[in-house]
Amino acid sequence: MIDVELPPGAVSDELTRGFAVCLASVTEVPGTDLPLPDGGLRHALGAWRTWLAERGSGLVPIAEPDRFQWAGWWIAVVERGGAAGGAAGGAGASVPVLAFGTPPGVVLSPQAPGLLGRATAELRITEAYAVASLDPVLRPAPVAPELHGTVESLAVATVAEAPMQLLGTARALAGRGLDGDRYAARAGTFSPRAGHRPGYDLTLVAAEVLDELGAAGHPLEFAATRRNVLTRGIDVNALVGRTFRIGDVLCAGRRLCEPCAHLERLSGPGVLRPLIHRGGLRVDLLTDGEIRVGAPVTVV
Repeated sequence: MIDVELPPGAVSDELTRGFAVCLASVTEVPGTDLPLPDGGLRHALGAWRTWLAERGSGLVPIAEPDRFQWAGWWIAVVERGGAAGGAAGGAGASVPVLAFGTPPGVVLSPQAPGLLGRATAELRITEAYAVASLDPVLRPAPVAPELHGTVESLAVATVAEAPMQLLGTARALAGRGLDGDRYAARAGTFSPRAGHRPGYDLTLVAAEVLDELGAAGHPLEFAATRRNVLTRGIDVNALVGRTFRIGDVLCAGRRLCEPCAHLERLSGPGVLRPLIHRGGLRVDLLTDGEIRVGAPVTVV
């Protein structure tokens, strides 16, 4: 996503202009490239659907936005008061926000900045739309280069929302997680309640991402990410769908570990947005073994 300013001038109404900012941010195009017709949001939605269809995407209405869970972009129209617990931006007309993550939180709110970081479950949403591709075909991923890295740090939390504890060595349990971690005990916030689901054994995050955040003035400690393994020297995003080893432990990369409103609540404001698509990797453990700080991370 990119930051986009509100379109200037008197064209269209404030709600439509704000929605255009959210849509331009998701599609990463200048706001001036979007059609912005008069006639209010209803008329603009039709124009944007045509504009998106020409580019292989669509704008899909969400039937129950207060319960919507999807690790992707969606745009909600909320009452300016924001939440049942108090005002966020003053009373008045509705405003659009851009949401992301599971559970989702607000990552862009051009007309009510006080809503940034808020969980969408707390907001009074009047309508919402998901920005999605029209092409569901799963194409083979390009062959990735040789990938090598090391373990820089390890951490576990004994129960959901407990502080993360740094370790020098951890015992990996196949199909479960790290010994002593809440996900190995099936006691994590997102632990599956019925049987095993892929991607809940272990989480990785790249040290380079935290370095970049610190250099940009948004310092984030490894423990605050609530991931288990801090790596260095390897592109963890490139491990999605690949088998690799951490030391002698065989692992399978399942999907990106995107940030969410829950992480923002536990680790402080401003965490959600900068970690989008850089929040790490969800991993299955295929074998038992020991993981140490300094252990190599190599693709099989």
